[in-house]
Amino acid sequence: MTQTRIHAMPDGREIAYRFTPGQGPALVFLPGYMSDMAGGKATAVFEMAQATGVACLLLDYSGCGESGGDFADGSLTRWKEEILALIEALSIKGAVLIGSSMGGWLMLLAGLALGDKLKGLIGIAPAPDFTEWGIPQMDKALLADGETIYEDNPYGPEPTPTHPGFWAEGQANLLLEGEIALDCPVRLLHGQRDPDVPWDISLQLAEKLRSADVQVTLIKDGDHRLSRDSDIALLLRTVAEMILPRGTAEA
Repeated sequence: MTQTRIHAMPDGREIAYRFTPGQGPALVFLPGYMSDMAGGKATAVFEMAQATGVACLLLDYSGCGESGGDFADGSLTRWKEEILALIEALSIKGAVLIGSSMGGWLMLLAGLALGDKLKGLIGIAPAPDFTEWGIPQMDKALLADGETIYEDNPYGPEPTPTHPGFWAEGQANLLLEGEIALDCPVRLLHGQRDPDVPWDISLQLAEKLRSADVQVTLIKDGDHRLSRDSDIALLLRTVAEMILPRGTAEA
């Protein structure tokens, strides 16, 4: 098992990550909201990368998992900075970003910043713009007034918070309102029984991406997490199809 390491950001943030070197492009797994690199999908991708000699990076955003910091301070821009800083620090020259749920929003924002380093995107129930479509108008009013809102969490005992700073920053980073200027291959996987992110969000995203090489796979009985053995097998096949033909490309 590759050990967890710490990357220190210029402002003192300590970001936990795991990295296995190899041929490229490197796989970079971006977890969802309040999730971390210990999840089943991230672990499966990392183990596949190790088995096939492909470079792979897992990370915990600040305030999540093994990283330092307070989750209440988290924002898309802050977490994007951490992703980009690790890619730079590890001298990754080409990356395929794999984003789960909120990580699917972050993969787009980080991808736009990576330029030619971006070699592909794989979204798992991607949730761009969820601060817009995923929050009732009444709650938006509370957030705009500086209040934190809490929702029932089907995945754990504690309610899920949305902090006003995260919400406001999300509203400043909406992407589905216009063209998303990315031209790399994109694969989107989405369960049609997803109670958290409507599957038509993936269809909207496919339409807004400038790339002509975009494919959406709908899993009729799939839920939001897509973490069953069959779902993970589909994810790994999708990853393999994107990277293995170019396995000798620049890392």
